[in-house]
Parts: sequence; structure tokens; C-alpha cells
Amino acid sequence: MRSPTYLHDLLVSTIFTEGLDAEMDLWALGFSAMWIKGADLDALARAFHLDLATRTPCHLSEILDHNIDDGSTWVAEVGGWIGIVPAHADSERLRSITEGGREALGLLMDINGNAYFDYARDGHMVVSFDPTWPEKRYGDDPHALDHLMDGLRFQISDDDVFDNLVEDPESISSALALIGRITETDIAADWFLAQHSCIRPTS
Repeated sequence: MRSPTYLHDLLVSTIFTEGLDAEMDLWALGFSAMWIKGADLDALARAFHLDLATRTPCHLSEILDHNIDDGSTWVAEVGGWIGIVPAHADSERLRSITEGGREALGLLMDINGNAYFDYARDGHMVVSFDPTWPEKRYGDDPHALDHLMDGLRFQISDDDVFDNLVEDPESISSALALIGRITETDIAADWFLAQHSCIRPTS
């Protein structure tokens, strides 16, 4: 049986290579990712200012070095969805990119220790919440994803809970698992471990 923090731990071990500061984590990095359905790569390249002529094969494990060197973005295509890392997935950009019947998911972890999960569709923010505090949900239909959240644990445990704690890594794993359920893909095998592409920004 996989650890409840498996997807978080896999993402960390994939993104961070040996030799980096031991204190570095996804929050310190400022991790951001977006998954979009209903848009072709040419349209997204224009929206994200990507030069498709520079597209080369790339694993997610290589993107941090590429991004530091030349600003490259990791782009993956699976099951009709296009994943982008980093994507600076703030809710307004996510909402605007879905205009015209598209869907989009965003996961953002910032250097202030905040985390955000957003799901937008056809120009509207359907549901938005902090994975560590999902009871407070916002959007046009805050409970639209409830049926896909069964068995996932987001809520960070209070200080008086000593058994079966939910901590940040499990909360982020749950958010990643939810993205897998929405996209109907295997987050580990299809995205984190598979070879996709890196693309440089337009000059």
C-alpha cells in the first residue's frame, strides 16, 4: 500500500536533484502547475510565450535545471490535457484561459507557505480552496468536486490530534490525487515520471 504522502514525496524527489539546499521544498521553490483541456499547444504557446521551435524531450526531473539556465517550461500532453510547469497558476489567469469552453486546474504553493487549488471551466472559477483547509471553498459551485474527493485527506490536523495526523505532505498528495481523478490520468506514471518536453520562452 502506498504512503498517503506518496505523490508529494515523488514530486519533491523528481523536482529536486542532489546537491540542492536540504532546506529547499516546494513552498520555498514557489511551485506552480496548470493542466488545461480543450486548447491546442499552439494556442497555449502564445498564451504562455513559448517558442515551439525550441521544443526538446525532457523529464520533469530535468526542468529545474533548464528553467534556471534558460527559463524553459515543462510541457506534457496526456489524455487530452496539457500540463505546464511552472505555470504561475493564479486564479484569474486560470479563469481567463478557460474562456471558450476549456477546463483548467491549477496548483500553486508560494514562498509564504500558502497553497491553492483551483478548477475553472468556460471562463468561470468553479471551485477554489486551500488544500490544507478545504472546508472553506469558493467559486460558482464550491462542492462540484466533492464526489471525487472521497478517501482523500486535506484538512491539516489540529494541535490536539496525536493519531493519524494529516500534515502538509498528505494534503498536497491529496490535491495531486484529485487532479489525477479529474484528468483521469495517473499523476505519477503519466506526468511525473514520463518523458515529455521542455520549451524555451520567446525572446
